[in-house]
Amino acid sequence: MHTALIIDCLKKHGQLLDLEISEETGIPLSAVRFSLSALSERGEISHCSVTRYGNGKPIKGSLCRIAGFSPSFSVNRRSAAKNRNQNRPSPGSSAKHP
Repeated sequence: MHTALIIDCLKKHGQLLDLEISEETGIPLSAVRFSLSALSERGEISHCSVTRYGNGKPIKGSLCRIAGFSPSFSVNRRSAAKNRNQNRPSPGSSAKHP
């Protein structure tokens, strides 16, 4: 089984589709699904069935993450709202726009 490699991949990326795990690790999709079933039975991962659409075609898979695991965030990470507002002048400022 490839459970250790799959756990490492999920720790690195947070949550992934089974297909994405297969692509990231190079493990065949059937082997990934077998390992995910074993990990789920042991309670090491959480997963749910999802359908995503690519080019209008449904792609069925399992979305997986480590049970009870929250990936740590970078110290320098900024929220999207902060990034959007970063270049805007504050209300009441006298900054002129060209």
